[in-house]
Parts: sequence; C-alpha cells; structure tokens
Amino acid sequence: MFTNTSSIPCLLVFDIQDCQRDNLRVRRLNSKGEEKGESNEDGKNLKLFMVNPSIIEENEKLRQKGLLLHQENQALLFQLQTKLSQQQKQQQQSLK
Repeated sequence: MFTNTSSIPCLLVFDIQDCQRDNLRVRRLNSKGEEKGESNEDGKNLKLFMVNPSIIEENEKLRQKGLLLHQENQALLFQLQTKLSQQQKQQQQSLK
C-alpha cells in the first residue's frame, strides 16, 4: 500500500499484459479501505493485502521453530541410538 502526499491511501494498479507506463493508475480509497465507486471486493482485497505481510512473517517464524525442533529431534534420536548401541554391546559381552 502506498500513500500520497495528501495522506489518502491509494493502491497502484497496472495491466500485467501491457506494462507500459501509461497503463499505471492510482486508485483512491475511501475511509473503509474501499475504492470509490468500486465493489466491496476491492476493499476486502486491500484488507487481505495489508494482512498478508504479517502472515508471511508469522509463517517464517513457525518455519524456523520447526527447523529447530527437527534439529533437536535428530540430536535426541542420535543420543538414543548411541545409548541403545552401547547397551547392546554390554549385553553381548555379558553373554560371552
């Protein structure tokens, strides 16, 4: 979301198929975040557009936590395997 000098929220929109500079236009939004004269879908789209960065940030934090938990799990599994291996060696030596 961009703001112009008059502090009225606006959204830059351009035609993907023809990205020439003259196809760029600025939409002015009313106080509810809806474009003047447009449907309510644009207002909902803007709200989602504004929430999206926080969702992406939270997703990255959860991904990092998941990676740390995976690493911890791998370390604990290695410790368990080492301990079980040592116990098996001790049992085999005691049977001899």
